[in-house]
Amino acid sequence: MSGLVLKLGPRERVLINGAVIENGDRRSRLSIVTPGAHILRLRDAIHPEEVTTPVRRVCYIAQLVLSGDVDMEDAKIQILRGMEQLSQVFTDPDSRVQLAEATEHVVRGQVYHALKSLRMLLPREERLIAAAQA
Repeated sequence: MSGLVLKLGPRERVLINGAVIENGDRRSRLSIVTPGAHILRLRDAIHPEEVTTPVRRVCYIAQLVLSGDVDMEDAKIQILRGMEQLSQVFTDPDSRVQLAEATEHVVRGQVYHALKSLRMLLPREERLIAAAQA
């Protein structure tokens, strides 16, 4: 069986296809076997007021797709354009790999995996911003 495995802590919440699901009192593990299910851990969610940087903006658009607030086809071009802009700043090999993976996932319609790859750029972006302000 393939698919996504979610390991949830006590009382952790996750959004699956628009429904908020809360775990019970114990740790649990869920296997998502439906291809194309939209899943978002609420502890990882970026709130609108936190969209203050270019990487966060692209992540937020992908997150809107996962939450069901935006259609994938409507968001696809915005996400790809945003990643193209990010590729002008993130020129190191590791970042390029993350952007290439994210792009491939978006093209395939795998928004969860694209978001996962994009989130890897958040600490790098924070370091770049901190260095520019210093």
